Formats: sequence, structure tokens, C-alpha cells
Amino acid sequence: MSSASFDFSTVVDRHGSWCTQWDYVADRFGSADLLPFTISDMDFAAAPCILDALHKRLQHGVLGYSRWHHDDFLGAIAHWYQQRFDSKIDRDMVVYGPSVIYMVAQLIRQWSQPGDGVVTFTPAYDAFFKVVEGNHRQMLNSPLIKNGNHWALDAKQLESLLAQPGCSLLLMCSPHNPTGKVWTREELTLIAQLCERHNVRVISDEIHMDMVWGDNHHIPWNEVARGEWALLTSGSKSFNIPALTGAYGLISHKAQRDAYLHQLKACDGLSSPAVLAIHAHVAAYQAGEPWLDALRDYLQGNLRYVAVELNAAFPQLNWQPPQSTYLAWIDLRPLGIDDKQLQKELIEQQKVAIMPGYTYGTEGEGFLRLNVGCPRSKVESGVQALIRAIKAVK
Repeated sequence: MSSASFDFSTVVDRHGSWCTQWDYVADRFGSADLLPFTISDMDFAAAPCILDALHKRLQHGVLGYSRWHHDDFLGAIAHWYQQRFDSKIDRDMVVYGPSVIYMVAQLIRQWSQPGDGVVTFTPAYDAFFKVVEGNHRQMLNSPLIKNGNHWALDAKQLESLLAQPGCSLLLMCSPHNPTGKVWTREELTLIAQLCERHNVRVISDEIHMDMVWGDNHHIPWNEVARGEWALLTSGSKSFNIPALTGAYGLISHKAQRDAYLHQLKACDGLSSPAVLAIHAHVAAYQAGEPWLDALRDYLQGNLRYVAVELNAAFPQLNWQPPQSTYLAWIDLRPLGIDDKQLQKELIEQQKVAIMPGYTYGTEGEGFLRLNVGCPRSKVESGVQALIRAIKAVK
């Protein structure tokens, strides 16, 4: 089904909805009157099938304690993995959590000790730095190598980190945020082998799994896994429902699943999931595929627009859309622009908020991360403002 079958062009005013991206942009950028292209949610209403399911549940009227461990939820997840990734999951491995990052934090605490090393690929999603350091572990950075418009794994450097005494975990993003890299089966297999060799557990955050473009294919970690591991994800990015909360994952070993669920329920008191999140996931995975495919077409059009306009203005960039995600990771280093000067121009003169690359670690310096999960008209405004800002500081 084409994007024309659904409306992604009409602007929805999110002001006054307690929206992080719009109402609280000043928290990060110091000014409230900015057009934001920041936190990775989208400006689109959720899929009609989800809104219908939520409306029906609200009409029931009773919002009491609920459960997630039932055939409707587990069956919807299994159906989605079979339908989208040709992957058969073990339903017994499924666990639930309020968010992917909560689950990451919980497993970091259970699978490592304070002071242990946690390897991640950099540049990295900024919440990874926070959750590792906030739990008193040491981040071990494994920089990806940029070859043209592609990002490659440095396997030798990765193994040197995994082999360090006290290295307990590999925390990875698949697909990768912010670069948009889609890991190949060969790369994932090699990573799994190296982690098994050095007795390092793997936590794979796969929240962007449905946003993979072109001939690239997402390979769920369970397809290549060895040893002890967890795959954590949610429908929140794909279907734009993060405010409902709710995530799920696969944990390989029963003892580890039991320990995780004990912590979730007995220690943290999270025995009842948000029932609307359960309904939303079931509806999305059972009936949301046409909407998601139309959305994917629209987002790819947004990314192509960014490429055409940026490269027309600055041919030396030769920027190409990423392999995945609706986050345009733009390498401005060929232009020799100072990151801080560019941010000052964007905020004070152009009145737009675009995430500076250094948010994602030192390897992100010289980059921008532009969220195009929005109507085309907003993307056009943001890209033209970016072009004006670059010209002003260049």
C-alpha cells in the first residue's frame, strides 16, 4: 500500500501536549521558539488500527491491573517476527518491560559488577553512555570505521576490548543509532563468535528494526546468537507510541529470565504492564503492516529530499540516506565547520533545533543528526534552515 493511502502530510500541532520534542526543546537548546528535529519520535498520529484498539479499550471503561503473558501478546510478537524477518522466536524467551532502556539498565546491573567494562559501538546513542555510567560501569568505545557512505566494523579493535579483564557486556544497537548502519549476518555472526570466545554477554537494542531501507535486511540477534544474550525492542519507534510505554525482549537462558522477572516484579514492583501499550502492540503487529509500509515509503522520500537539497548546495558532501532509521546522520566534516558556531547559528538565527553529533560521543564531532519523522513541509523548512546556517558560518 502506498503512502498516499494514509495521510502523513497534514501537520499535527503538538504544542501543549507535554511533548518532549516540542514543548521542552529549551531544556537542551536553551530556547523555546525552535522548530525541533531532535528526539527520535515522529510527528505523525499513530496507525488507525492502534487508535481504534485504544478507543475500544477505553470504551470498556475499566482500567485495572493487567498481564502481558498471554497468547494475544506473545502470538502477535511471534507473528511479526515471522512476517517481517522470517524469524521464528521461542515464546518462552519473551519478557516484558516498561522501556528498552529500563531493560538495558536492569540487565547491566544483573550481568555485571560496578567498575566492569561495557563495550559499545561509537558514535553511540547518548542514552547508552548515561545508563552505563549511571550504573557505575566503564564504557569501552569501539569506533565504527566510515568508508565513504558506509560504516564498517573494526573486528580487531573490538576483540581487543572484549578481551580486557573485567569486560562483561557488549551493548549494541541493531540497526545502529545514530549512523543508521544495518549489520550484516556475517558481521553479527563474527560479533557473536568473539563475545562467546571472551565470555562476554550481549544486549542488543533493536528498537529501530522495522526502519531498514533498500536492499538491507535486519537480522534479529536470535538468528546468530551464542552464549548468554538478550534482544530488547518495542513497537514504540515504528508505530510512534513511546508515550504509552512498553517494551519486550528475548532473554536466552531461563535462569536469566527468571532473575530479570524477579527484579522487575519483586524488587521494582512492576508486576502490571500498561494495558494500553499491550493493546497497541497487539493491534500494530496484527493489523499495522499496511500503515507501516506506507510510512516507510514516506520517510524514505524525506531522506531523499535531504540528500538532493544538501548535495545541490554542497556537492562535496555527497551525502546519501542511511541504511536504516528516520535519522539523517550528516557528515559535515568536508566543510570544515566549527560545531559550536553552527549550533549557535542554527539556534539563534535560523530558529531550528538539530542534534549536534558530539551528543553521541567524540566520534560524532563534525556530524548532525536530523530527525525526518515528520511531514515533508517540516523537513523542507529544516533542511533549508540548515543550508542557510552552513553558508552563514562557512
